[in-house]
Amino acid sequence: MTSLDIRQARTSEFATAIDWAADEGWNPGLDDLQAFYHTDPEGFLMGWKNGEPVSCISVVRYGQTHGFLGFYIVHTDWRGTGVGIATWNAGMAHLKNRIVGLDGVVEQQQNYAKSGFQFAGTNIRFTGVPQHAVPATSLSDIRPVVDADKLDVLAYQKPFFPADRDAFIKHWVLPPEAGTNTSSRQSLVAFDGDRLTGFGTIRECCSGYKIGPLFADDEPTATALFQSLCQLTSQNAEISLDVPEDNASAMTMAERASLQPVFQTARMWKGDKPDPQIHRTFGLTTFELG
Repeated sequence: MTSLDIRQARTSEFATAIDWAADEGWNPGLDDLQAFYHTDPEGFLMGWKNGEPVSCISVVRYGQTHGFLGFYIVHTDWRGTGVGIATWNAGMAHLKNRIVGLDGVVEQQQNYAKSGFQFAGTNIRFTGVPQHAVPATSLSDIRPVVDADKLDVLAYQKPFFPADRDAFIKHWVLPPEAGTNTSSRQSLVAFDGDRLTGFGTIRECCSGYKIGPLFADDEPTATALFQSLCQLTSQNAEISLDVPEDNASAMTMAERASLQPVFQTARMWKGDKPDPQIHRTFGLTTFELG
């Protein structure tokens, strides 16, 4: 039998992994891959048999000490053949000696625990056509993010992740360079006077839209941002929001908007578990890169 060849994947090659993620029901964003690759171009691996892709994993490095693991998928034709564990081992080798986070689906959480990952909290995906019976009230001024907001946004997001991920946030949240297609991703910021009090991003996905991140000082600001982001979509568009279960205000906000829980993961860490600022996290950025 031909040996398994695991190597770094080009952007065009890892697009196959995006398709597999869609088949798994993970509903990736239409332009997620470009933002992901800007973060760590070497952190996307694929396994190959006879020149055909059979497995994938993303192992993105943040700063000098942390990493985040995602896109761990084995093609259905190759499950149970050892391809998965070989791909996992190659990915973990890429993150050797780092503190590593992941969002584990229910059926894999025991396996992750065997590899030294510890449970840090449950995240729940809420999905539906949002209903807003009660208008949000907030003193914040909400508007589209502009390049002049760059330093404020980068400073605001630092407490939400334990390592430097400015490169990721720049491409995920901030305005893209001139000439870049911006139709599938938009971000809003909330200010109280000159002080940034929250921001959020909405992006078009294979099905509907996802909001993430949604970070805010308090529930009224988060709700105002959430409603404003929803208004950037077409009427009756389906919205998904990944909510940390430990943030009761975020859970209430999603339920009040008539979104329904459809999926859950466990945030897990190998190494020191960080303080995730749950009380200000009303929507996770992404299950794939943290």
